[in-house]
Amino acid sequence: MKNVKEEAQSLLAKDQKNIWHHISKYDEKTHPMIAKEAKGSWITDHNGKKYLDGMSGLWCVNVGYGREELAQVAYDQLKEMSYISMTQSHLPGIKLAEKLNEMLDEDYMIFYSNSGSDANEVAFKIARQYHQQNGDALRYKFISRYRAYHGGSLGALAATGQSLRKYKYEPLTSGFLHVAPPDNYRRPKGQSVEEYNIQKAEEIEEKIIWEQKETIAAVIMEPLITGGGVLIPDPIYVEKVQEICNRYGVLLIIDEVICGFGRTGRTFGHMHYDIKPDIITMAKGLTSAYLPLSVTAVRKDIYETFNSEDENSHFRHVNTFGGNPAACALALKNIEIIERDNLTNRAAVLGDRLRGELKELEAHPYVGDIRHQGFLMGIEMVEDKETKEPAHDGRVKKIISDCKDNGLIIGRNGDTVAGYNNILTLCPPLSSTDEDLDFILSVIKKVFKENAS
Repeated sequence: MKNVKEEAQSLLAKDQKNIWHHISKYDEKTHPMIAKEAKGSWITDHNGKKYLDGMSGLWCVNVGYGREELAQVAYDQLKEMSYISMTQSHLPGIKLAEKLNEMLDEDYMIFYSNSGSDANEVAFKIARQYHQQNGDALRYKFISRYRAYHGGSLGALAATGQSLRKYKYEPLTSGFLHVAPPDNYRRPKGQSVEEYNIQKAEEIEEKIIWEQKETIAAVIMEPLITGGGVLIPDPIYVEKVQEICNRYGVLLIIDEVICGFGRTGRTFGHMHYDIKPDIITMAKGLTSAYLPLSVTAVRKDIYETFNSEDENSHFRHVNTFGGNPAACALALKNIEIIERDNLTNRAAVLGDRLRGELKELEAHPYVGDIRHQGFLMGIEMVEDKETKEPAHDGRVKKIISDCKDNGLIIGRNGDTVAGYNNILTLCPPLSSTDEDLDFILSVIKKVFKENAS
């Protein structure tokens, strides 16, 4: 019978032989953590070591791991009816769509897919077809922001403003344009945050004009740029972008894949601002990643333009697994847990405490800025606080590695823009306990103290 060490070596060998890991360099000396079980905010690996997951997986396990009630509702639905395509319908899908409209406090049509990339692809196709059927056949271009991430498929990757994610995969889908996002930490000296954010919004208007306004279909943006470095705009920026879109007949697509379902301290991230998106995309926290499911929510009047006698006026898109009955049933229960346990407010409380207790890091020689909204944080590391030169790769990796050695998993804005992958990220489950937060704080303070020289 194999001992624990032999079993671990055997598993690693099989893993290395058979699995191509996501966004990982080819390195035979570096081994992945092989997770065995997870509960609450904690993951246990195959050696029995426990880690607090400070990234909720990939920004997604909002209600925490090991919720038996979520497993049960999926099991019950799988027994009753495991599958039917969304060319038809089913009760969990109907109930979930109704619930999402209640949460949005608006009138949207809900299109189901199975990932954030899929949801954004659907948004792009709907936007182009809408304009065609509305008499604006020239509108096919989309404006996004540099540093934003919108998915890995060819269209969603074209919308993404992270050059390293695109490198060696281009040319991608045509018609995607980019502008600089508001990065308040790096704004010009002497310029107020409000002035700077207005200027950045006006750059979207300039792009619309320079590209021929009648060719622009939509602007896509996250309420705050998450994986690209946790860049949080002033409210005036987001509200001015909507004003610009309305002025030029351009749709506003809000990507809530990470920011939705309580993460930012509001039900959806765009609810921090006075805007009404035309299209909203959702995934990740929709099911807390217990099953794959995503949504493209489309304003009802946009949907109505697809009601035509023309033979090809309907939306000719299908997704085999989108809107799976078990995933929809689980999403409903997941939302019930978020509301029942008041996790949206909990995110705001935990985030404020995290930011308050990490204020001392502002004095650290390699910390340039700390940004947060709800229970989501970015710590920008620099080599020089005066010049704001981004920290070198080794310094950032050392912090991440030391945190993991101490039992805390944190992230970074990896493989985004060359030279600017210097932001550490934190996105723990919204269900984290006070003791979990104490642990996060103790590890981060310890690791930064040990890396002060």
